[in-house]
Amino acid sequence: MSYLLGIDIGTSGTKTLLCDFRGRVLATATAEHDIFAPKPGWSEQDPRQWWQATCQATKAVLKKAKVKGDQVAAIGLSGQMHGSVFLGEGTKPLRRALLWNDQRTAAQCAQIEQAAGGRTRLIDMVGNPALTGFTAPKILWVRQHEPRVYEKTRHILLPKDYIRLCMTGQYATEVGDASGTLLLDVKKRAWNRDLLSLLQIDRALLANCFESHVVSGQLHKAGAAALGLKEGTPVVGGSGDQPAGAVGNGIVLPGVASATLGTSGVVFVHADQPTYDPQGRVHTMCSAVAGKWCVFGCMLSAGGSFQWFRNRLGAAEVAQAKKRKVDPYALLIAEAEKAPPGCEGLFFLPYLTGERCPYADPNARGGWIGLTARHDRPALIRALLEGVTFGMADALQVMDQMGINIRTVRLSGGGARSAFWRQLQADVYGRNVAVINAQEGPAYGVALLAGVGTGVWKDVPQACQAAIRDTEKLKPNAKRAALYAKHHAQYQRLYAALKEEFVGIAGL
Repeated sequence: MSYLLGIDIGTSGTKTLLCDFRGRVLATATAEHDIFAPKPGWSEQDPRQWWQATCQATKAVLKKAKVKGDQVAAIGLSGQMHGSVFLGEGTKPLRRALLWNDQRTAAQCAQIEQAAGGRTRLIDMVGNPALTGFTAPKILWVRQHEPRVYEKTRHILLPKDYIRLCMTGQYATEVGDASGTLLLDVKKRAWNRDLLSLLQIDRALLANCFESHVVSGQLHKAGAAALGLKEGTPVVGGSGDQPAGAVGNGIVLPGVASATLGTSGVVFVHADQPTYDPQGRVHTMCSAVAGKWCVFGCMLSAGGSFQWFRNRLGAAEVAQAKKRKVDPYALLIAEAEKAPPGCEGLFFLPYLTGERCPYADPNARGGWIGLTARHDRPALIRALLEGVTFGMADALQVMDQMGINIRTVRLSGGGARSAFWRQLQADVYGRNVAVINAQEGPAYGVALLAGVGTGVWKDVPQACQAAIRDTEKLKPNAKRAALYAKHHAQYQRLYAALKEEFVGIAGL
């Protein structure tokens, strides 16, 4: 028997997954890494921890599945998008990587838009506006604030592509992840040399681009030994976590969207042609399907807001969960169910780390609004879950305005594991939702891509058709959907009313 290995370099940890040639998952494993915040709004990681975690999780998944290293036929790589790894020659980073949720680059975003000839012109060049999370402004920030690091830089890689280098010795990327650098011509699926010239970024710093299923390297001797795999094992291009997760959710044809509630929250649709929001409220990028595109919106603190509540305000549930050996999130959701829909006018704004879609605003701040003496702990929790779901609905609304047809929303991530939150999403979105048999996200998606790249399936849609199916379908409750439509509109007005106040608050 031969197997496919998917590796996903996430923010909180690296996940590995083994599946067979029918797409059946044998085992998964995870190894954590640290996040550093040297200043408010800054977010960094040590890329060497990603490699250590990759080796640890790969050996762990082989052991759990009782699979030998030489039985792995191919490897797919996924990872958090937009992160920047600055390298000289070799694999030792020159500094810690700046991550997707790092907010320090507002000034550099303005510089990029000015250099490009304005926001509209920039969107025409690379499909997206300049956002603090993207890679290009990080490059400018390092050049301006750490010139000695920049002078020594010979290569700039995305997180998963640093792991590819450690595995294979190859400097390579693929069009999906490269789309999130703000330096790729999304229409032509190639680096935009005009913008690189305007920004004075040397093309030689960037890796060559491939399609996601294309084999871009083979394990060298040292990489194979570190991972417990066979030298020469092929590694496909893979993709950034969002396009890869879309493959894992079967979002590879028009008409179906995915709503993934992880640390961030992402609404994702497939597109046969590049389709842009002229206001840049959602992203248009190359998909992991060769020659196709995608549109997605990303809110920064979705499941991250719920995690914050658990860590800061959920000590009682955490202690009780440990004693009862249950999930603390399940106990918190049980509390939320005691509150009425809409929480009698209590709203939660989930902007705990600024916001990205549909509001590109690093100054946005979170909080509860509408508190009265009647509100209690269940209302606080339910309002938080509703606020996160309203943020996801913002992206769906933008896609509606773009004329994108969405018949069904497939749910994944933490929000798909709770029956309460699944129905809440159906009610807030006002759409049919579904849960699928695979809930492993990007790691599963790139395992399928590895199968396509090595001939197990002829293309990505065929792989998804063979491996993925709906296991549960839910319809919105008409009465609650009508209530939530009114509350969503009020939720959106709160950001508009507070936008300028957030600037002052951030200044404090």
